[in-house]
Amino acid sequence: MPHWPLLSISFLLPLLLSALLTPLARRLGQRAGWHVRSGDRHIHEGAIPRSGGLAMVLALSGMLLLLLRWPIERPAGESIRIGLLALGSLLAFALLLWDDIREMAPWPKLTIQFGVAAVAVLPYFLAPQQEPAPGFVITQVQNPLASLLGGETIYLPLLLAVPLTFFWIVGMMNVGNVLDGLDGLAAGVTAIAALLMFLHTFLLKQYSLAPLPLALAGACLGFLPYNFHPARIFMGDSGAMFLGYALAILSIIGGAKIATALLVLGVPILDVAWRIIFRLSQGRSFAQADREHLHHRLLDLGLSQVQIVLLFYVFCGGFGALAIFLPKGLYKLYALVLIGLGISALLWWLARRQPGRIEDTNARTG
Repeated sequence: MPHWPLLSISFLLPLLLSALLTPLARRLGQRAGWHVRSGDRHIHEGAIPRSGGLAMVLALSGMLLLLLRWPIERPAGESIRIGLLALGSLLAFALLLWDDIREMAPWPKLTIQFGVAAVAVLPYFLAPQQEPAPGFVITQVQNPLASLLGGETIYLPLLLAVPLTFFWIVGMMNVGNVLDGLDGLAAGVTAIAALLMFLHTFLLKQYSLAPLPLALAGACLGFLPYNFHPARIFMGDSGAMFLGYALAILSIIGGAKIATALLVLGVPILDVAWRIIFRLSQGRSFAQADREHLHHRLLDLGLSQVQIVLLFYVFCGGFGALAIFLPKGLYKLYALVLIGLGISALLWWLARRQPGRIEDTNARTG
């Protein structure tokens, strides 16, 4: 049975902590000089601190530590997984904080991302037969063609499962970073994704795990009023990648909910994939940042930041609802294919409409 007081606390406490800690993080960023300054490479005005990730990661980590102490029955190994979520979130933030202070080159940053992913993956090999195992490896996925071919689950060999898990975690960290391109975009989309993951987890009756996405949603929503346009504080790369890491782990912590994550975050995931393919086709590094992402192109079409952010909220929430309420199997596959084709067509049309844009290696707000 669900523990309703715990669910309420899991949402409200991170919400309150994040709301109280964000002004303190803003003062810290101002005094330390961790600013994003306006100019031709950034679309905001003034010098704005990029220290907001600190408030969110402390709010989430504090709630996770409280959950570990809460007297609730858990399967063996689940407490270790929750501890790894807290540890990995803190490491993702702390190790990438230097990027907000001095701006790291792409390859050292990517190396840190793989290192943080290893913190989640490697403990799996301590007790791989335990259910759930202490670490995170995507060893099985739902078969979308089960109604045609039979077999609801596809079991992956470790030689495929381990690289896939690394790719998923690192990829989601970069999706979080790309989302942090307009005021309120990353925090709002992450909150929507976390709430939908909570609903999915609750419907699966995984009541001991249901507080985790609620805690992430609360931490984001406590920060969002300070970050919504016009933003008074940014979360920085450290905050954005911490959010991506947390979403990646939440999508696999209680059995793979990757289809839900793919539908909720289908728009930014395809946007990242589109840019990587385009950069490689131009002979450029896939890790090079630019000012060519979907939200930048919509901004150049004349839409306001608020309009674009609200559009992302609507699409991510709507696609996520499809993931929850569509029947398993072919219907979700059809939805993924149609959404993929639609977003790809939009990105292609925008590229054709704006062919002469000048690349900008650091055009993002956070």
